[in-house]
Amino acid sequence: MDPDGRNENINEDERRIRATAEALLTRSLQSQRSSFTQHSINRISDIVLSEDLIAGARHQGRMSNVRRFFCLFITFDLLFTCLMWLICIMLAGDNVETAFVKQVVHYNIKTSLFDIVMAAVCRFTVLLLFYALLYINHWIIIALSTAATCAFLIAKVFLFDWPSSVQPVFEVLLILSSFVLAWSEAWFFDFRVIPQEMQARDWLIGTAESERAPLLQQFLAGPRSHYTESVANFYSPMESPEHSDTEENEWYHNGSGGVRSSANLIVPILPKLSSQKVEEYQAIASTTLNRAWELIDSPNWTFELETDNGDTVSSMHLPKPDGKIMKITGIINLSAQELLDELFQNIEQSIKWNKQLAESRKILAIDDGIDIVYQATVPAGGGIVGARDFIMLRCCNERNSSLISACISIPFADIPPRKNFVRGENGVGCLMMEPIEGEENQRCRLTWLLNTNLKGWLPTRLIDSSLSNALVDFMKHLRNHVHRMKE
Repeated sequence: MDPDGRNENINEDERRIRATAEALLTRSLQSQRSSFTQHSINRISDIVLSEDLIAGARHQGRMSNVRRFFCLFITFDLLFTCLMWLICIMLAGDNVETAFVKQVVHYNIKTSLFDIVMAAVCRFTVLLLFYALLYINHWIIIALSTAATCAFLIAKVFLFDWPSSVQPVFEVLLILSSFVLAWSEAWFFDFRVIPQEMQARDWLIGTAESERAPLLQQFLAGPRSHYTESVANFYSPMESPEHSDTEENEWYHNGSGGVRSSANLIVPILPKLSSQKVEEYQAIASTTLNRAWELIDSPNWTFELETDNGDTVSSMHLPKPDGKIMKITGIINLSAQELLDELFQNIEQSIKWNKQLAESRKILAIDDGIDIVYQATVPAGGGIVGARDFIMLRCCNERNSSLISACISIPFADIPPRKNFVRGENGVGCLMMEPIEGEENQRCRLTWLLNTNLKGWLPTRLIDSSLSNALVDFMKHLRNHVHRMKE
């Protein structure tokens, strides 16, 4: 066989293999770039949408942030125009009293600039009346005020006696600034105030036709007995886009459909508790247990809804700082002791079945039946609502043949608030496992008392609805977990 021919074949094969490898590598890099770019675009879109929702929403009937900024801008327009007019009269060599007589008392459109100040006063009065006091949402008023201002300024340019002007540059700036400010107000109201308030309103009532609207549409628009779709556990403004140097909270989907953080809590080495501190925690635990039992046994609960699984949701209003607290009761196919072990002892395993949790850690054991735990929730709605974390003192005991696991938030300086988490606060809450007569080893009645302050900002109605939905979701996740345990 010809050696030259063999070498040519070998070289040709190598060239083909190399070309194929380069093509595959190029295609892979392009795919990765495309995926990264799309992820970045989606993340930026989520952040912008979240800021718009927060700025456009009305909290407890108050003025929205974007409208309040609009009112401040109107006020700035008036003050800036007055300042420019004062500068013009001072540069002309007049004092305020002389200028007032010449330009106000003996007003003449050809020589006076005070009419521009009056135009700003009229804009200020009309716009605040309709958009701050009457709170209308139509653009017609701002359109009329801007059109009237522009028409007046154009006429002013033709009628003003420019040859006799002492400081024509500043007088031109006064007219131009009034023109620009009037159009800026119209632009801001039409392109920022109206769209953001409409978007926030549609999102809150569940009518916005966006990818996030179905998360809220069913439980806000539908009958209360159908509130079985998960909205999220907690609500707040969008988590901060800033990251610390040592902690990057990136969220990803795990295999079971939940969302988890790639940066877990780093628990510092805690010093041994003094006997005085142990007694203090024991006293808090005892008080929390007694208060939890009083709340569960209270006759003041108001029925809210009943789910398809037969769970009942109730609520009760307490004086501040507690406010409205929620309760759900349902049957779980597990004995009371087994359920207590699963919810109290195996708390660190709860993130495997509770999709509302990102982290769940026992950080300090006080004594038998008393400990301090850390729990963090996941962001929801594509990042519209931020993550929460809680530090709670827990305790368990038996009361009237029922097992109770009570909890309450406590200050804990060893674990300060984390980046991208809002530190929530829980009042007295509990889980009560009550054996069912004749079925003590098979089933029990679980009651969860939820008493939380999310420390975030969203309308009260939405927070109450989301907490009710969180109770229902918890029971659903727990039943699924119990079912898997028995398989």
